[in-house]
Amino acid sequence: MEEKDTFKTIVKPSEETLFKDRNSKFFGYAFPVNSEEDIKQSLEDLKKIHPNAGHHCYAWQLGTENIRFRANDDGEPSNSAGQPIYGQIQAFDVTNVLIVSVRYFGGTKLGVGGLINAYRTSAKLALEASEIIEKTIDVHYKLTFGYDMMNKVQQIIKKQQLEIISQKLELNCEYVISVRKNDAENLYQLIDNLYKVEITIQN
Repeated sequence: MEEKDTFKTIVKPSEETLFKDRNSKFFGYAFPVNSEEDIKQSLEDLKKIHPNAGHHCYAWQLGTENIRFRANDDGEPSNSAGQPIYGQIQAFDVTNVLIVSVRYFGGTKLGVGGLINAYRTSAKLALEASEIIEKTIDVHYKLTFGYDMMNKVQQIIKKQQLEIISQKLELNCEYVISVRKNDAENLYQLIDNLYKVEITIQN
């Protein structure tokens, strides 16, 4: 059985969404992110948009095989905000994503149950407002070869419909190519059998 070699993520930041409960307002946002640096930047940007909000609660998930995630209640009762938001990331089965719900307190306490429902709904609305796409998990290989092998390598790249991510043509030729994870082993064998072409995996 082939391993799953696709994942779902969002293309661009979502539209702002709004959920209201007893005068409390919850503004929801979803951001595509690839690093903790991206996450930090998105949170800082939101704090500039909503400097007077009571809470910026969020959850994020990064990675396809080695998953990292975090849920943050930002001062709300424990597990009443970050966890319900993270639950929606799991429900929509997306990764490389940050969901933030910005709350303005409306004067009436919602209780833990009310908060869980509000943050869950806010996260759900943000994800529903996002364009979710499926991407392949790709492996990157570096190929090093002499000019005399250029045609052979080009033929394989064309036949296998591979993407060239970068190329350096100096004394030797150097290509970094991208291949779907489930096809990676076959491609490696194919290239490895070529005389005078060196193939190494790129992390």
